[in-house]
Amino acid sequence: MSENTLQSFNISRFQEDILDWYEKNKRDLPWRQDQDPYKVWVSEIMLQQTKVDTVIPYFYKFMDKYPTVYDLAEADEQDVLKTWEGLGYYSRARNLQSAVREVVEKYDGVVPNNPEELGSLKGVGSYTRGAILSIAYNQPEPAVDGNFMRVFSRILKVEEDISKAKVKKLFEDYMYEIISKEDPSSFNQAIMDLGATICTPKSPMCMFCPVQEHCRAYAEGIEEELPIKSKKKKQKVKRYVALLVRNEKGQVIIEQRPESGLLANLWQFPMVPVDNLELLHVENWVRKEYGVEIDLDEKRGNVKHVFSHLKWNLDVYAASTKQDVLENDRLRFVTIEELDEYPFPVSHQKMMDLLK
Repeated sequence: MSENTLQSFNISRFQEDILDWYEKNKRDLPWRQDQDPYKVWVSEIMLQQTKVDTVIPYFYKFMDKYPTVYDLAEADEQDVLKTWEGLGYYSRARNLQSAVREVVEKYDGVVPNNPEELGSLKGVGSYTRGAILSIAYNQPEPAVDGNFMRVFSRILKVEEDISKAKVKKLFEDYMYEIISKEDPSSFNQAIMDLGATICTPKSPMCMFCPVQEHCRAYAEGIEEELPIKSKKKKQKVKRYVALLVRNEKGQVIIEQRPESGLLANLWQFPMVPVDNLELLHVENWVRKEYGVEIDLDEKRGNVKHVFSHLKWNLDVYAASTKQDVLENDRLRFVTIEELDEYPFPVSHQKMMDLLK
């Protein structure tokens, strides 16, 4: 990338054009009602890899239940996960609560406005740190994510792979130069809105772009060729048999996932990995793994779920057991009605319909 990238770029005019557009066209979003750093923080964590329309009802529900850092710090993790249920990427909720507890203990409940202190909190990376400092505290800090890099790879005609860390660092360096020092809060939110509504990943609406005259990619007709991003590795597929096991009282077995890793501490119906296991051996596997004797019944359906790095293919079977006591600490018998009290991932929420 050339060191002269910004040499002929009219920064002050660009700032003027994007801020003027934002003032007239900014989206009415619930976390923009004020500049409360806690609300900004929660919204930015929820918006990671999640669409705005999906986040809005979750944000309202979350803030209603945990209106301050103290409320979230004191909450039971299972309640927090239940409130987050369906939003996905659950480590975000656990990290947020862990970081909020540190804010309460170490900073008297005040979200730090110091880059080093804020960046040291769990789950607060460079983008989230920049978003909070700029939006809530009006500090001229860049908030560079995929959205920002897409917009500026087109505006500045950056023809390098944005998935590389060194390229992201260069974008951050550029943003320190380009960001409005007078109104960094509006500037960063303006770029967010521009990327969400006009400078979209596919078929950008360049005719409506307020900074079209600044865009080098548009001038050369290559706006749809940028950004350049290396392809992700193919997702691994894992096959399971998921078991809806009832006892003679009509109770169902559920299992809590481990404390770390994928979907940590959420609840699920027991899952048997079957990539190298015949269906006939599922009963034996359950006996050895869980200490539960079951009789496999009919197949109830199939559920597929896609994560960022892998896919689950779940064949769902009904099963029965004569046991009403479980020796495995991670297993629990619950009634159908009690299922609503536990946080489940989306894939297992779908199975509840098959159960009922």
